Amino acid sequence: MTSSSVRTGAVDEAVDEAAVARSYEIRTYGCQMNVHDSERLSGLLENAGYVRAPEGSDGDADVVVFNTCAVRENADNRLYGNLGRLAPRKTQRPGMQIAVGGCLAQKDRDTIVKKAPWVDVVFGTHNIGKLPVLLERARVQEEAQVEIAESLEAFPSTLPTRRESAYAAWVSISVGCNNTCTFCIVPALRGKEKDRRTGDILAEIEALVGEGVSEITLLGQNVNAYGSDIGDREAFSKLLRACGRIEGLERVRFTSPHPRDFTDDVIAAMAETPNVMPQLHMPLQSGSDPVLKAMRRSYRQERYLGIIEKVRAAIPHAAITTDIIVGFPGETEEDFEQTLHVVREARFAQAFTFQYSKRPGTPAAEMDDQIPKEVVQARYERLVALQEEISWSENKKQVGRTLELMVAEGEGRKDGATHRLSGRAPDNRLVHFTKPDTEVRPGDVVTVEVTYAAPHHLLAEGAVLDIRRTRAGDAWEKRNTADAPEPSGVLLGLPKVGVPEPLPAATGGCSID
Repeated sequence: MTSSSVRTGAVDEAVDEAAVARSYEIRTYGCQMNVHDSERLSGLLENAGYVRAPEGSDGDADVVVFNTCAVRENADNRLYGNLGRLAPRKTQRPGMQIAVGGCLAQKDRDTIVKKAPWVDVVFGTHNIGKLPVLLERARVQEEAQVEIAESLEAFPSTLPTRRESAYAAWVSISVGCNNTCTFCIVPALRGKEKDRRTGDILAEIEALVGEGVSEITLLGQNVNAYGSDIGDREAFSKLLRACGRIEGLERVRFTSPHPRDFTDDVIAAMAETPNVMPQLHMPLQSGSDPVLKAMRRSYRQERYLGIIEKVRAAIPHAAITTDIIVGFPGETEEDFEQTLHVVREARFAQAFTFQYSKRPGTPAAEMDDQIPKEVVQARYERLVALQEEISWSENKKQVGRTLELMVAEGEGRKDGATHRLSGRAPDNRLVHFTKPDTEVRPGDVVTVEVTYAAPHHLLAEGAVLDIRRTRAGDAWEKRNTADAPEPSGVLLGLPKVGVPEPLPAATGGCSID
C-alpha cells in the first residue's frame, strides 16, 4: 500500500529528457545500509541521465537528496535545519528540487512536507527505486510527491548501483530485522527480515570480482540470521564458505551479527575459510543481565563472553570490536560495573560507545528511571577511558608484526603532510605506512612491519617490504582515469564507514542490533 498526492501514468513510464545533464548531490546519514542505499540512489539517478555535482557543491546541485536516519535523538531537527538552509537557495534557483528519503521519511511521511513545503519528493526505505520517477512527476505536476511503500517492492540489489569504491564493495544479503530491541526503531521502518537467494548473492560477488573488486562486506541488519526465511540455521556459514571458493576474492567481511544467532558453525567457517578476515564486530550494548533483559536482547553476559572465548580459541589473532550503550533507562552503578567487567574480559580492539538518548517511537523512550544526563556523561567518560587503555594495549601487541595491507583511499587525513599512505590489515586495523618510491594504488597490497602503536592506528615507519599490484588497483586506476576529475557525490553525515571501510558505523543506528 502506498500514499501519493498525484499519480500520472505517462510520467511513470519514463523520466522526461529534461532530467538529462541535471546535477545531483546525495547527503547520507546513519548506518551502512543507508550508505549502500545511497550508492543505489546514485546509480538510479545516473541511469536516468543525471550527473554528480562537483565535490563541495553544498546545495548547488539541481537535485539534492537527503537519505535520512531516524534512530538518533534530534535527527528530525538536524534534517529540518538542513532543509531550512536550502530554502532560500531553492527560491533563487528555478527548477531546483529537494528529495527526502530513508528511515526518517518512512517514519514522518507527510510531516516533512508540512514542515518544509519546499521539499519536492518524500520516499521511503522500501521504494527507493521510484526516486527518478517521483522527481519528474513533481516537476511536471508542480506539486510535492509523497510516496511511501509499506513493504519492500523489490530487493534493492536489483537496482542500478554507482559504487563509491573500485576495489571494495558492500553486498546486501538481507534487509529488515526480526528483533524487537526496545531502543531501536529500525524494524518498524525497514520491516521484517527478507533474505536474498544465495545464488543471487554469489552471482553479484562474482560479477564484482570480474570488475576488479577484491574485498566485499556482506551486509545485513542482522547478518548472521541469514537463512531464517527458509529455516536453515547454517545458511550464513555456508555462504561464507561459498565466498571462499570465488577465485580472485581476497577479503570477505560481514556486519553486523547478533550474539543470539552467532553459532559455532559460523566460527568454524571463519577459521577455515582463508579469505574470511580475522575480524568480528559483535554488538554488546550492555554487560548487565537486567539491562540486557530490559533492552530485550536475547542473550546474557555469560553467553556473550562464551562467544568471544570460542572466537579467540579458533582465530587467535582476531580483532573484535563492539557497540555499547551507556545510561539505558534503569541502569544502576552495579549494572554499569558489569559492562566495565565485560570490556576488561573481552579486550575489544575498539568499541563504539554511545550515550543513551531517547529515540521517538521506541519502547525505551517511555520507560521509567531515565538516567540524568550528568550521570550518563560521567559513566561514558569512564568507559571511554578504559577502552582507550585496552585499545592501546592491544595495538602495542602488533608492534614488530609483518602485515599485508590493502592500500586504502582517503583513510589517512594527514597522509599528504606526513608523506605516508594508509591501508587496512586483515583484521581491519588502520595502518599508516611510509610512501614508497614505487607507485602504489588503492586496492594494491603492500607488506610492512609495524613499528609504533597508537590507540586507534598503527605506524609502519620503515621501508615497504613488498608491493603487489592487483586487479583491484588496476580497476581503481581505470576508474580514476575514466572519471577524472569527477569526485564522489555521496556526502556522508557520519563518521566514515569506508569505501567501504568494513568497520561498523558509529551511530547507534541500524548496525546496533
